[in-house]
Amino acid sequence: MFTIAALYHFTRFEDHAALRAPLKAVAEAGDVRGSLLLAGEGINGTIAGPRDGIDAVLAHIRGLPGCAGLEWKESTAEEAPFGRLKVRLKKEIVAMGAPGLDPAEVGTHVAAADWNTLISAPDVAVIDTRNAYEVEIGTFEGAVDPQTDSFRDFPAWWEANKSRFANQRIAMFCTGGIRCEKSTAFLKAQGVEDVFHLKGGILQYLEDVPEGESLWQGGCFVFDERVAVGHGLAELPYGLCRACRGPLVESDHARPEYEEGVSCHRCIGVHSDASRARFRERQKQIALSKARGEAHLGR
Repeated sequence: MFTIAALYHFTRFEDHAALRAPLKAVAEAGDVRGSLLLAGEGINGTIAGPRDGIDAVLAHIRGLPGCAGLEWKESTAEEAPFGRLKVRLKKEIVAMGAPGLDPAEVGTHVAAADWNTLISAPDVAVIDTRNAYEVEIGTFEGAVDPQTDSFRDFPAWWEANKSRFANQRIAMFCTGGIRCEKSTAFLKAQGVEDVFHLKGGILQYLEDVPEGESLWQGGCFVFDERVAVGHGLAELPYGLCRACRGPLVESDHARPEYEEGVSCHRCIGVHSDASRARFRERQKQIALSKARGEAHLGR
């Protein structure tokens, strides 16, 4: 059994580059895999591994400047959800392209237990801050879908649509909470006062709120090999396009645009012939590794 920890924490690192090597060393020593991002504004990532390895990494992160209050979301998986470890340096731990935001000036956190009451109020507009391919497989009843391809598109979408939400309170949500930290900070900077977001994100809601009381519809896309989860964080039967990393249902495999590891109906016109040739070679190596009973690091 693998323990999965999804985490983020906004804090000010004076020299985030100096934190990379020690953090990577602790993770490697504990056989922890996944992805961790370090920036001047904090840390973000999802990691998986044995219980003691995850505990060692979390303890190390809590010891970093300003990270004593780190919170994280845990789940489990029968198979390793990541093939390798990546610890990367970034300009932002979640890229929005809106410089100068103060993540300390965010919307009001709303616990999962109180979320239904808030979003059912007639003066509340509910906005899904995730990308279109995530919204496609599940969202909250009545939520507005900005239909963005990237989180960087959100500021422009808001500028073009803000008049729709005059005199309304705004409730925002995302997978684990990090995009809401920035999107609500953005709205606050734009002068919107009554802004709320779901504490712990969809994942916390799906864990805490019984299915019979839930206003969530469908599955929640997650950025690992589980692809999507439902109530109780149970894995759902979705596959993954290795080219665009979007979710697939079984019927998508029968579409003419689908080629395993190379393309799907979402990305068939996106990649060049050279890229698709590279993807085919990668898929070939994955198949060879599987036949040998080995994990392929490029998956």
